Amino acid sequence: MFRALIIDDIDNCRITLAQDLKDYCPNIEVIGEADGVMNGIIQIAAKQPDVVFLDIQMKDGTGFDMLEKLGEFNFQVIFTTALDSYGIKAIKFSALDYLLKPVDPDELVKAVGKLEAVASTNQTRDSISLLLENMKNSQPDNRRIALSSAEKIHMVYVKDIIRCESQGAYTLFYLTGGEQILVTKNLKEFELLLEEYAFVRVHHSHLINFSYLKEYIKKEGGYAVMTDDTQVPVSFRKRTKLLEMIGQ
Repeated sequence: MFRALIIDDIDNCRITLAQDLKDYCPNIEVIGEADGVMNGIIQIAAKQPDVVFLDIQMKDGTGFDMLEKLGEFNFQVIFTTALDSYGIKAIKFSALDYLLKPVDPDELVKAVGKLEAVASTNQTRDSISLLLENMKNSQPDNRRIALSSAEKIHMVYVKDIIRCESQGAYTLFYLTGGEQILVTKNLKEFELLLEEYAFVRVHHSHLINFSYLKEYIKKEGGYAVMTDDTQVPVSFRKRTKLLEMIGQ
């Protein structure tokens, strides 16, 4: 059983989420609520929850502000937000869960189902620390991303990723130094996350970091040669985008 605290500045959202948890998540006991950042901090100290359902934008600040003020995290976090853009990329970069409001019961059950997998580890604490680090970091070269494998969450500098390769529902990351990490998410999710860092999808199975492109070979259908001398196929449909980047 997980003891949960709901923090949201909209009364209706707290009521609805509490009812959904009662109806669909029998392993969750709602032990309290809060309507903002400062009240949330007080309630966390008083209630000591196992998991906090945390709204991103509230009248007296953001959920991120609250986490930064707390400093230490002995609970897991599932963010809730009515927006589909603000802070979502930072949350995904940190391998944390979020729910869009109005909350879909199936998505709620799925997010709650992940709690047991990390209940006895420091994964959430590390992910929250990374989230706050990236929110404050204005230098893209110093950004890190949380890559969740079957064994653990790896905190990796984006600049150290050479390329990513689709492995069905998984993605294999190739890093500088020869390290490889098999991540439990598909390639499309990382294409959207990494596009602003000069990553380009050159094939339905391949996403490359343009910074590590050494050559583009036009013959044999076209392929990219990376700085680690690996050869990555370039599909006809993706060739134009790659050539545009080379021209720039």
